[in-house]
Amino acid sequence: MQINQKTISKSLTFKGKGLHSGLSVTMSVDPAPQGHGIKFQRVDLDGMPVIPAVTDFVTATSRGTTLERDGVKVCTIEHILAALTTMGVDNALIQIDAPEVPILDGSACPYAEEIGKVGLLEQDAPKLFFELKEKIHYKDPISGAEITLLPDSDFSVDVMIDFNSQVLGHQYARYHSEVDFATELAPCRTFVFLHELMPLFHNNLIRGGDLNNAIVIVEEAVSQEELDKIASLFNKPSVARCPAGYLNHLSLRFSNECARHKLLDVLGDFALIGYPIKAKVIANKPGHALNTTVARIVRKAAKEYFSKPVAPHIDLNEEPVLDVQAIQKLLPHRAPFLMVDRVVELSQNRVVGIKNVGINEWFFAGHFPQEPVMPGVLIVEAMAQTGGILVMDGLEEPERWSTYFLKIDGVKFKRKVVPGDVLTLVMEIITPLRRSIVTMRGLAFVGDALVCEGEYMAQIIKNK
Repeated sequence: MQINQKTISKSLTFKGKGLHSGLSVTMSVDPAPQGHGIKFQRVDLDGMPVIPAVTDFVTATSRGTTLERDGVKVCTIEHILAALTTMGVDNALIQIDAPEVPILDGSACPYAEEIGKVGLLEQDAPKLFFELKEKIHYKDPISGAEITLLPDSDFSVDVMIDFNSQVLGHQYARYHSEVDFATELAPCRTFVFLHELMPLFHNNLIRGGDLNNAIVIVEEAVSQEELDKIASLFNKPSVARCPAGYLNHLSLRFSNECARHKLLDVLGDFALIGYPIKAKVIANKPGHALNTTVARIVRKAAKEYFSKPVAPHIDLNEEPVLDVQAIQKLLPHRAPFLMVDRVVELSQNRVVGIKNVGINEWFFAGHFPQEPVMPGVLIVEAMAQTGGILVMDGLEEPERWSTYFLKIDGVKFKRKVVPGDVLTLVMEIITPLRRSIVTMRGLAFVGDALVCEGEYMAQIIKNK
């Protein structure tokens, strides 16, 4: 069953501070047309530059994922991306008036709640899933952190974390299609170790942190003097270490909230692949650098996959759009040189023809007697004749015109065509007919395999 793309049904607005910059941010998430993808737009800058949310533009991964294009940045993007893509949004424009997404409560919960309230709008275009065909594994040689992707019919993520922490211990979290992201993962907040707070602050980070948007882990006993400094720094009257090993300014929402948040980060960073994927993901000690490195590998594989020509689906039980008699009204070719047996699809810009390759074809007698192979030039001819049908179908009195091919470029042969094969011939208009000249792209398939491709330029000339 085809699954279509979706966008949000109406615009959403979020206001807050950037976690690291401390700047006040207003961010809107707006509906976008099909095929748009998710993009960020800096509305505070001249020209309001746009940055697509894909790995091509990832430039930094310290304490958050940063996109940058032509010197324009948007930071800490992972939570909003996780909420949008995991809740089914394919197309959205995120307009933001600062270089960092608001941290809000340190989770994706505010985003998920608002998306759930307004709902999604289904669009008239299929959603393109990248289904992994072979294992992908990447291990960081320094940290030992690793991610493995295995082929699967669905998308799932298993996350294990181990910070060598007596407080956290080993934690595990899992996402699959039956998990309710909005209630099980979106509420999970970012976390930080107490010994990291002061260095982060002195390095001009966490300027927007206020202890309401992060879990603080305390490994060892801490003096009250140091705790008072932390409280003063973040405008709290007081803080203390609770017996479980966390600062007592908030309570855990889940016993494994830290692992769930790392899973949330994986979902957000994997959104940068640009395509929903079908794979089983196993992540051991993931972080933004590892996540985006693997996402970049997967995106490359997905782009290569989707750039490959795909054979049209042919139902041989359906009546042809044009049978051989109708074809002969459009083309001057006759036996033994008519190379199209029927047309199964015909529109203004595209035609799909069928050529049945039988052992009795005249050319097999000499090409070659011991190993019959259809000459490549005749595959090209069959594609050209199919293109001629496309052009002639749009003319009045097509019998008074003929198609002459002026140039054929970039022809590539991928495999042999032999007796018993059925050639599917696809021709698509590149440049419409103008001043009697038209250009087309041609593809020939046997089954799902591409056997030949090329570009054709033709001239339409009136018969004498």
